[in-house]
Amino acid sequence: MIRVLLGFVLSLLLGVALMPFIIVITKRFKANQPILGYVESHAVKSGTPTMGGTGFLLAAAFPFAMLLRGDASTALICLIVALGYGVIGFADDYLKIKGGHNKGLSAKWKLFLQFLVACLVSAYAFFASPIKGTLLLPFTAQTVDLSYFAPVYYVFIFLSFTNAVNLTDGLDGLAASVTNVFLLCFAAVLFIVAAFTPNEVQTNELLLIACFCGALCGFLCFNRFPARIFMGDTGSLALGGMLASLSVLTGLSLSAAMIGIMYVASALSVIIQVIVYKLTKKRVFLMSPLHHHFEKKGAHENHIVAGYTAATLVAGAGVIMLTLLFAV
Repeated sequence: MIRVLLGFVLSLLLGVALMPFIIVITKRFKANQPILGYVESHAVKSGTPTMGGTGFLLAAAFPFAMLLRGDASTALICLIVALGYGVIGFADDYLKIKGGHNKGLSAKWKLFLQFLVACLVSAYAFFASPIKGTLLLPFTAQTVDLSYFAPVYYVFIFLSFTNAVNLTDGLDGLAASVTNVFLLCFAAVLFIVAAFTPNEVQTNELLLIACFCGALCGFLCFNRFPARIFMGDTGSLALGGMLASLSVLTGLSLSAAMIGIMYVASALSVIIQVIVYKLTKKRVFLMSPLHHHFEKKGAHENHIVAGYTAATLVAGAGVIMLTLLFAV
């Protein structure tokens, strides 16, 4: 477990050291985030560089690669998937910057590329990984075999996580803060499920989580309000892909959905808004995703971020306590 702690520290230090260079580079290439005109309070963010996700991806990947030991297949797949989704996000960010508007990849292309990666990883999970088609029931040590329905379920998890994290990335420090707490709680559940003695594979998974936690802490030094850089789709899609991979390849996707309650809230707010508006031409929320609704109500960004983070912590603590109570 010393490797896990060391991974956190090294990724944190590397993240803090890398981000000023990333900011300089993105500014030099005028990689500024196009700001939505209908979010009035965000006008002051115009000119803030984006693609900051490249910084925390590098800060997490290098210490992780240095500290790997033994069977690292699952953890490596999670990192590769994160990088793969990061490439999709990078292409989306690039097109937004090049066009000078908030439209990057078309919705169809973006979903197709996400779906393609999801299918590849889901096939690996079902046919080649130790998890196969099994799913660990929340708060217990019992598993259920999804059989040939598993790949379909896995693809759903990937598309849900990647898009939910992407939707949550709308305020300074929001996605990074929520994801940091999510990862800490998820690591605790994984540690409990491993009966407090994680094997080689699980230790490498915990190492990956620690490296991303450290890198995100370093990133938050520059992304908290008022943000000096945004993670962009490069970062949010990469995080979503990594969380989905961990959830699927550890069998803990149901517990992950409970911990990630605010990701679910972000996605549901958009779905509800779209469906109700198409049916009735009326809006349920002042604006979606949900964090923009709270902004329209007059809440400050810092208060919204604190609320989202606290809600994730409460949900995560509840899952941890119930897992301790019933799974041990």
